[in-house]
Amino acid sequence: MSDSDTIFDLPYVHPVAARALAHFDNLFPEEPISPERSVERKLKADLDFLDQVRQFSEFGSKTVEMEAEGLPYMVNEFWTAGQRQAHSIHEVSYRACFKPQLPEFFISRLTNVGEGVHDPFMGRGTTPVQAALMGRRPLANDINPLSVLLTRPRLNPPSLNAIAAKLAIVPWERNVSVREDLLAFYHPVTLRQLTVLKEWLEENAPLEDSNPDQVVDWIRMVAINRLTGHSPGFFSVYTLPPNQAVSVVSQLKINAKRNQSPPPRDIIKIILKKSRTLLSNGTMAPHPEGCLSAAPASDSPTIPTGSAALVVTSPPFLDVVQYADDNWLRCWFAGIDAKSIKIGMHKTEAAWSEMVRGVLTEQARIVRPGGHIAFEVGEVRGGKVLLERLVWSAAEGLPFHKLGVSV
Repeated sequence: MSDSDTIFDLPYVHPVAARALAHFDNLFPEEPISPERSVERKLKADLDFLDQVRQFSEFGSKTVEMEAEGLPYMVNEFWTAGQRQAHSIHEVSYRACFKPQLPEFFISRLTNVGEGVHDPFMGRGTTPVQAALMGRRPLANDINPLSVLLTRPRLNPPSLNAIAAKLAIVPWERNVSVREDLLAFYHPVTLRQLTVLKEWLEENAPLEDSNPDQVVDWIRMVAINRLTGHSPGFFSVYTLPPNQAVSVVSQLKINAKRNQSPPPRDIIKIILKKSRTLLSNGTMAPHPEGCLSAAPASDSPTIPTGSAALVVTSPPFLDVVQYADDNWLRCWFAGIDAKSIKIGMHKTEAAWSEMVRGVLTEQARIVRPGGHIAFEVGEVRGGKVLLERLVWSAAEGLPFHKLGVSV
């Protein structure tokens, strides 16, 4: 099976759930109506959504329903797997991220314009950016502050002219001390200019500034995404894909194997080219002011209570992805102490389930009455562990009703 979603809902019991998606709803009514009327209204909304999933045939196939070990599944192609089918502003690389078509599917069916959409594992910001593009309020959290730096600038992007003008005032000839080990990735001139840019960004948009200069914030986001890659569109010599950075030792081995040396790169040209690509489909749509935070997914107090009509998220998959190792170079450039970020690596099913339960408990606070949660997971360990079943169990006893697993 492919990735799946688990769906949950709150005020009444309904026998459907999802595999990579979870759908949740809150027990408490938004207005003083009778419990019977509240249940009736929520039941109708959920049945309407489930009917849409069952009848979905946009890509030529009908939804197939089945049950396995007590979990009801709905199987179909619910969004295209094609690349670059979404807005260009999403084209920011990040390890293990889902396509924008996934949150779009649920945002369009389960929310209205102006309502909040939350992701407690923001990553590169796919869910909040898609929510903003659809006129919803972007709400998001991630334990790594790098995610805020990747997401915030795209919610309010500057013009290309403003980016070019700001780059022109960077003191590119400033004398700086460089990290000699990074010469494995960069030409000496490129590394010096990259270090100048790093220091200038820290001076003009400090990490602790929650409302930095819009253009400086954007330049930092683009530079973070151009640090390493496999083409002349990146600052580095050829290396592994742009969503991760190998160690210095590994890069030296790559250089030796390929008989390559880091060439000089035009930093300004590369930043402007990537900015032009990100903005090629137009700028951001009007949307309510967002709220982004850097905190554990199980304890994100700056995300307001009852602020989200929908949560669309995907948690770390057991011990599959080394997020801290992948982002070490990005964190260095951003001035983030990667070792201080306590990114969990859950090596057992029990530990992963405990993490999920803590996250779902926090979402019960954040999701408004009648809201929903789409919890995307997949197979791990060769399909021997189906994570939707762990999500299903982790939600037991929480104020949610399980609706279905969509694959």
